[in-house]
Amino acid sequence: MATGLVDMHGRPISTRLLRTEQAGAELRATRRNDAFHPASGLTPQRLARVLRDSIDGDPEPYLALAEDMEERNEHYAGVLGTRKRQVAALEITVEAASDAAEEVAAADLVREVTQRDRFRDELIDILDAVGKGFSATEILWDTSEGQWRPKAFKWRDPRWFRFDRDDPEILLLRGVSHDEPLTPFGWIVHTAKAKSGLPIRGGLARGAAWSFLFKAFTLKDWAIFSESYGQPLRLGKFGPGATEEDKAKLMQAVAGIASDYAAIVPETMAIDFIEAKLTGSLDLYERRADWLDRQISKLVLGQTGTTDAIAGGHAVGKVHDEVRADIEEADARQLAASLNRDLVRPLVDLNLGPRSAYPAIRIGRPDEVDVTALVENVAKLVPLGLKVGMSTLRDHLGLPDPDPDEELLGAPIQHDPELPGQAVSPAKAEPLRAYEFGAKAFRAGSRVAPPDAIDRAVDALLEEGWEKMVGPVVDGLDAEIGAAETLEEVRAILQRRANHMGLTAFTDTLARAAFAARLAGEAEEDPG
Repeated sequence: MATGLVDMHGRPISTRLLRTEQAGAELRATRRNDAFHPASGLTPQRLARVLRDSIDGDPEPYLALAEDMEERNEHYAGVLGTRKRQVAALEITVEAASDAAEEVAAADLVREVTQRDRFRDELIDILDAVGKGFSATEILWDTSEGQWRPKAFKWRDPRWFRFDRDDPEILLLRGVSHDEPLTPFGWIVHTAKAKSGLPIRGGLARGAAWSFLFKAFTLKDWAIFSESYGQPLRLGKFGPGATEEDKAKLMQAVAGIASDYAAIVPETMAIDFIEAKLTGSLDLYERRADWLDRQISKLVLGQTGTTDAIAGGHAVGKVHDEVRADIEEADARQLAASLNRDLVRPLVDLNLGPRSAYPAIRIGRPDEVDVTALVENVAKLVPLGLKVGMSTLRDHLGLPDPDPDEELLGAPIQHDPELPGQAVSPAKAEPLRAYEFGAKAFRAGSRVAPPDAIDRAVDALLEEGWEKMVGPVVDGLDAEIGAAETLEEVRAILQRRANHMGLTAFTDTLARAAFAARLAGEAEEDPG
């Protein structure tokens, strides 16, 4: 059934196809589970042909060889596994497209998937692309309750796939009669680009294949040498009248001494032991094998300091750690891009519908953020007008968005002493530092300072009609002064207006205010 949804390439989405596995094992003629081992009897000529055929449209022998290399070369398997596990163990965060409720809900949906218990192991399967150049992981959807949730991410054998001959970057599933395009919204296709070029040439196995081959030759020669080195030459002697039967018995006896340590020969025959005296460097094979391993370490990890005992101490190790961090960052960035394209968009579209912006998965080590300094700066700057998104600050603090019905923490309720029983508004309860408004001073902190004697005196003056007493003095004063031509005229204007105000009442009001303030000081009243 078509849904009206399309993928990033404009292909329509069929929910019927998404409910079935596309890469099941029913077509065993093309997607078999048995393995063949091209590493057995590998020669330089055969290796060159395998690598060439992988580019010309037949990657199966090369992909089987890449699997053999991980099984037969302990060093390659170790460093490759380290690289994949290190990336899979990095912190995974999901960033919402905005603070809007629907965008936060979409991000929570993606977090639900990334927090599954098996997700880290499934990432290692996706990172199989690091060695082989690509990986194809099928998404098995769970729709049991009308929802669309991944119940598993199924690794599929890379030998089951081929690249389109017309477009060598499009992956196709091998079939009996023809190769099939991958079902939209049904696959996570990850390409790990260790170098620029076609995806099949971007894996590390291609560069490690030659070191693998040469090390195999070295180990074979080393094994033959170890079997013979140090053992004396066994020389059998027979007389001139010895028959062919006698010679055969003597040869059997000489050969059997190495394993049986016992033999019988006729009296007329003799066996001499000639001591082996070899000269030259006996550790040639070991040094050559170690050198080849170091080349693989450089290819896979970008360094040898953490895999081989080398001179240089702590300083060399720090430099090598920095190189590994660069590779780790690149792998994590490529993996996150594949997940955002092939997992996040299908998950959001199938459950919440398409949108212009989607949540983003980020993979990497968290930035070193001084949380204390961050909180202090926000507390200082928000009252001055700085706007900070709550979800952004929660992401920096590592706190999830609260559920709608979850009990929330908050500042304690404060009461305004000017209005008993009334809670202080959040704006008034914000921490203020030494700001003064008229005669009222607010203490630094989160509480409101109680009024002191001066505050009460000012309030009393205002209640007793201060504006009525001052009004006759200032009304129209600027116009009269503007019309005056001399300083004497200005003085006369001010004197006349002061007489109309009533100096006796004005003086009495100021005297009572000063007297109240003096009493407060004598009684050592706490100003707040």
